[in-house]
Amino acid sequence: MSGADVLSQSEIDQLLSALSTGVVSAQEMKDEELQKKVKMYDFKRPDKFSKDQIRTLYMLHENFARLLNTYLSTYLRAMINVDVASVEQLTYEEFVRSLSNPSVIGVLTVPPLKGNVIMEINPSIAFAIIDRLFGGTGETIMKIRALTEIEEAVIRKILNKAIENFRDAWANVIKLKPQLETIETNPQFTQIVPPSDMVVIVTLQVKIGKVEGLINVCIPYLVLEPIMSKLTTTFWVASSVAKQDHPEQIELLQAKIRKTVVPVSIELGSINITIQEFLTLGFGDVLQLDTKVSDELKLFVGKRPKFFCRPGTSGKKAAVQITRVMTEGDEGDDE
Repeated sequence: MSGADVLSQSEIDQLLSALSTGVVSAQEMKDEELQKKVKMYDFKRPDKFSKDQIRTLYMLHENFARLLNTYLSTYLRAMINVDVASVEQLTYEEFVRSLSNPSVIGVLTVPPLKGNVIMEINPSIAFAIIDRLFGGTGETIMKIRALTEIEEAVIRKILNKAIENFRDAWANVIKLKPQLETIETNPQFTQIVPPSDMVVIVTLQVKIGKVEGLINVCIPYLVLEPIMSKLTTTFWVASSVAKQDHPEQIELLQAKIRKTVVPVSIELGSINITIQEFLTLGFGDVLQLDTKVSDELKLFVGKRPKFFCRPGTSGKKAAVQITRVMTEGDEGDDE
């Protein structure tokens, strides 16, 4: 996506009309391409991002693409491929003109940074995701239309998870707390900055089965201006290494593990019966388990037995009292 290559629909129609009427010949256009390429530079609109900063943004969003790829592959249970296609800077007006109408446009807030960021999902990708989640093969519809309320709720969940991946990808530069503010379908209703302001556009190429499309992340210069000094390859790599070696990160990880919620269940007993006996079971039938009242019960953490316990009550609630630790099945024994 480049500012010099973005054409409006009317400009495309005029070009096709000129070719069909003979005003412009295909050979003339080919001869122009063979001439020396001259890159236009507008001194009234200088580039805001250096090559090193563009390279850093590319590296950051490569990580974002990997995280998003893992999530979509797991969630959709399909072959997904997400790659960074390009990172370019252009005016916000050029970006808006390049979007289809309708589209799926998520407007984000990114505190502590001020301003908004746009995450736009191409309709072909959005409808392929919806089709996959609704039990289809992941195909897109022929005619692009606006989302229904149910479809918007599904895409909102996808966007919220993508925003989490976006936050994690930026963690080495700044601790963002992005949130989805609204979802729009018309690009003209998403004027987050003046049309002439510079923005950086990160374009992700997404492939879901046979369907291909783009996800665009639009970040205005005004949003990144407070952290421009951090958008260098040296800073990004150094912060990544420091984060890995810092002992506080280990303590933080341990603290998160301690707060992790795991299912705990008690096995009262078991019994083996035939299929014929199972089919004849009815209301009021009694099955005798293989445990006695005096036997210890097994307490499972997840699917792994970890403790022995005895049943009882605590106040008005059923409870168990742990009697001893079960050593068999531990990781040390498995090894």
